[in-house]
Amino acid sequence: MPLTVPLTVLVDYDSGNLHSAEKAFQRMALETGAGDILVTSRPEDVARADRIVLPGDGAFPACRRALGEYGGLFEAIEDAVRTKGRPFMGICVGMQMMATWGREYTDTRGFDWIGGEVTRITPANPALKVPHMGWNDLVIDSTDAGAHPVLNGVATGDHAYFVHSYAFRVANPAERLAHVDYDGDITAIIGAANMVGTQFHPEKSQATGLRIIANFLRWAP
Repeated sequence: MPLTVPLTVLVDYDSGNLHSAEKAFQRMALETGAGDILVTSRPEDVARADRIVLPGDGAFPACRRALGEYGGLFEAIEDAVRTKGRPFMGICVGMQMMATWGREYTDTRGFDWIGGEVTRITPANPALKVPHMGWNDLVIDSTDAGAHPVLNGVATGDHAYFVHSYAFRVANPAERLAHVDYDGDITAIIGAANMVGTQFHPEKSQATGLRIIANFLRWAP
């Protein structure tokens, strides 16, 4: 029988330009032998995926609504991740929607996969601009978090690229794997069980982001 090629799905629900993410995942899949990368909005593709990536650009309520408007798509994602235990990565708003609540513009229910809420960034220094945009240094939150397979080879001081005005406040500190300082802590990476999320864009974060993508493609929780 022919060998089955692993499949990583990048979910397309019209929430941002997926071109750079697709290219970054294709590059690292080729380097790691991780199989095929497919950008799709079809629930049946999600159902057969070995790994799922949910990107997102824009406002939390709009992204959550858009995802729900693709008939059966969120249900397929939730079944694959929560029931079947497939590895999942949320990026930017895709990570924020893993929360219990989003507080952007109006209170919006998230997936409630990782407890917490997404609230507006409020730097202690009012002179700092919001959105938080550009490069910032990651701070790995603990030795245990640093041992997470998706953070293999990633260290405090490595750079990542951010563009956002709202941030994830986790209910359980153990589920915050890394943060950055913007005159106050901002959650950068979350994780629990077979799920991880990055507030920054790994596909735009050069060597650090590509390393995280490669680690995710090799991860077998």
